[in-house]
Amino acid sequence: MLREYFPLLDMVDHNRRPKLPSSPIVNLPIVQAVILFGEPIRWETNLQLIIDVLLTNGSLGNAHGMRHSAHLPLLACNMDLMWMAEAQSPRFGHGMFLVCLENIYRKITGQELKYEALIGKPSELTYHFAEYLIREQAAERGWRTPIRTLYAIGDNLMTDIYGANLYNRYLEERVRTSELASPSATSCKSLLVCTGVYNPHNEVPADASHSITETVFHGHRDFRFDPALMEPGHIVQDVHNAVELICQQENFVSTRH
Repeated sequence: MLREYFPLLDMVDHNRRPKLPSSPIVNLPIVQAVILFGEPIRWETNLQLIIDVLLTNGSLGNAHGMRHSAHLPLLACNMDLMWMAEAQSPRFGHGMFLVCLENIYRKITGQELKYEALIGKPSELTYHFAEYLIREQAAERGWRTPIRTLYAIGDNLMTDIYGANLYNRYLEERVRTSELASPSATSCKSLLVCTGVYNPHNEVPADASHSITETVFHGHRDFRFDPALMEPGHIVQDVHNAVELICQQENFVSTRH
């Protein structure tokens, strides 16, 4: 929509440049915040327009401001650097788009891009909300026994496993200080599957600590590198094996015949 209102802002693709000079439509409200949900289709256009929004404080009809001590609220989720599709190697994810945006902003302004909030894995807030939904569904089903153990299944060490272990660390600290409410979980166990970003063609290592082979941190800039948070509690081949393992851990009896 921003491109339609301000066609002169997008000059990267020559084929999409306006044929005739045009004046921007002036009745577009001032942009008050930027929320990034996932990687866009045209990265170059979106990077340009987001930078324009940030440097004009939401008034896209104006030139870029000279002071960059602060910018509009910026929220982002889905921080996976890469994800696994049908190709043999992982594809760029929204985390890669954020890397581009952060570096462009720093190159232009000399300042670091600041987020109002980072939402989604591996943020603790995401796991808080997930636990809330689990407890809500348990209440709807009339389950009286509190759910004490959460299980998080994922294929990415630096988002899925990191986030689950980070939330487990938070729960352990709350248990130690007796700050948890009675229905709250007390632990969050991480299960790594090998059908995605993590070594889909390699054998499952017997020791979970052997899964940490990365020498470069692929997590988001605002999350510190902590090898302990990237060590999965269990490694299994796929989601089916993960569910079977959870059933064994919780002594669930299969009803299949």
